[in-house]
Amino acid sequence: MNYENYDPCFPDQPVVDLYLPVWASLPSFRSKPAFIWTENGSAGLSGGSSLTYEELNKSVTSISGQLLLCHLQRGDAVVVLCSPGLEFVEIIFGCQRAGLLAVPISPPDPSFSKDNHHHLVRVLSQTKPRAAIASSSYIKDVRRHVSSNSSNKQLRELLQKLQWISTEDIRGKNVELQQRLSPYNGCKSDDVYLIQYTSGATGIPKPVLVKAGSAAHNVRIARKAYDLHPNSVIVSWLPQYHDCGLMFLLLTIVSGATSVLTSPGAFIKRPRLWLELITEFKATCTPVPSFTLPLVVKRGGIDKGTLPITLWSMKNLIIINEPIYKASVEEFVQVFGPYGLNPLSISPSYGLAENCTFVSTAWKNGSNASFPSFNKLLPSARLGYSSRDEEEEEIDIIVVNEETHEPVEDGVEGEIWVSSPSNASGYLGHPSLTREVFQGRLSTNLSRCFMRTGDRGIIKGEERYLFVTGRSSDMIKLQNGQEIHPHYIETTAYNSSPKLLRAGCLAAFKVSRTVAIVAEMQRSEGDIRVLSKICEGVRETVIKEEGIEVGLVVLVNGGNVPKTTSGKIQRWAAKDKLLRGEMNVVLKIQFDDHDHGLSLKSLRTMVHGSEGKEGRRRGEEGKKPVAEETEGMFLSPFLHSSL
Repeated sequence: MNYENYDPCFPDQPVVDLYLPVWASLPSFRSKPAFIWTENGSAGLSGGSSLTYEELNKSVTSISGQLLLCHLQRGDAVVVLCSPGLEFVEIIFGCQRAGLLAVPISPPDPSFSKDNHHHLVRVLSQTKPRAAIASSSYIKDVRRHVSSNSSNKQLRELLQKLQWISTEDIRGKNVELQQRLSPYNGCKSDDVYLIQYTSGATGIPKPVLVKAGSAAHNVRIARKAYDLHPNSVIVSWLPQYHDCGLMFLLLTIVSGATSVLTSPGAFIKRPRLWLELITEFKATCTPVPSFTLPLVVKRGGIDKGTLPITLWSMKNLIIINEPIYKASVEEFVQVFGPYGLNPLSISPSYGLAENCTFVSTAWKNGSNASFPSFNKLLPSARLGYSSRDEEEEEIDIIVVNEETHEPVEDGVEGEIWVSSPSNASGYLGHPSLTREVFQGRLSTNLSRCFMRTGDRGIIKGEERYLFVTGRSSDMIKLQNGQEIHPHYIETTAYNSSPKLLRAGCLAAFKVSRTVAIVAEMQRSEGDIRVLSKICEGVRETVIKEEGIEVGLVVLVNGGNVPKTTSGKIQRWAAKDKLLRGEMNVVLKIQFDDHDHGLSLKSLRTMVHGSEGKEGRRRGEEGKKPVAEETEGMFLSPFLHSSL
């Protein structure tokens, strides 16, 4: 059933914040929960809290008024340093209603003792905010750090320039009746209301400028694609401060739905929590990164909890973070089918920060057809269906030859380009990169601009399914001209020793002219014969299954392979750490590869590990990682955060 026009008296709004007073004015929505927060990994409302539509609207009005009393003006940038929770939700919508430019980021430890300040320095330097919003306790810790004259002079100076606003001072205040009845003075459609940082999957995170109107268009399209409506219940543990986690906060309000939220840390600590929340709240929709499925199969503890798992209510199990492997989805469906999971709820999807987030999904309501596969992958879009409305017709997804800028024929892999009103405005402070990425033009049509995603894809079949195959910058090119996406090598390498290696914690990349694989161990293993067998098994399996000769296999302890907040492997950062000798290496085996002309001696020099004197000396000198040495420069022209 399509709930698109809830009431002809309440048409779609130009910005998301304007939906709030609409819902809050309706008797049936005033006491309806908009957001429910579950704390400390507990399922259900025990230890949690909720916000009704009426409470949220009043809180947002109050916060916006208080912010404008803090010597802030419309358009000022404000860094939001709030932990995940309902308070964060209120602040984000409060900034929009005040006409401020929100810059939400994950708050680093205020002692800054773990060298975790680099992203904060980047954000403060690039966005030049007037103020920062955080809890009073966080602000107190930051001021203690600033007054201590500890290391990093640049960070201290940036923190001292900020006006600090505590959440306690702007929440829960009474609002004057006149202010509540005054005309809406929040962000307009053409206002940049959000700076969303990319996750850093392919390089240093970049600040993406998002207009309020583009965000509203994006979540309206997503609402229609997933058939969300006021009866929908969403469960999400995704990071709230960017990308898909943030989009689903907006999507909840546009749909008039209810979202049950928890933190990523709570899920990782106890994956069964996700299943329990779906069960208890009878969730109809949940977005998860693709690594979630095998993780929950392995660590979900289906029979260990007191709450029996039932997934019959699920209509949309939205899978994000390409590539999406068919085998892992089939295994998940097989395991949880007896618990009520409908295979037709699987919704493989695609998106990126440069398009606000959502781009497409292969799922279509009422479709009984199973998804085709291509080279082990599931599709992330269906471009050939005919029932497209006017708003969807504005979105154009094509696959282009990266060199000629001409569309390729179906069945030929190329770069994915997207033209949509949801496209972001560009990157803050980088006009040339903005032109390159956001103003792509076909050689055959110079009048229309496309956003170049940096992702590679291929269109197959009569219904023109789009398969996202990988990223251009991660592609491994061999001496014989062969190209392969590293995720195939990583998956095959893991499958060679699934009981000893950590799933989703391998990185493949080129070092000079040889292919290297870094793999995390599941547990400590002191037997050198076992470790050597793992390395040899990795090499032999990759040669057999993928036809790729591996020259270097490095086994490391857990936590050494860098990832984004949404679980994507940062291969560029893994390579950087390896070459700097900053990985905790368990065993490293270098294989002779005479075909590539690379000597064992030269390879040892390039990958001199942390056990060497040179590696230790670099660490003692406190040399900045490559990512910090190149602040403002980007290691790849296409750095984005996938949905």
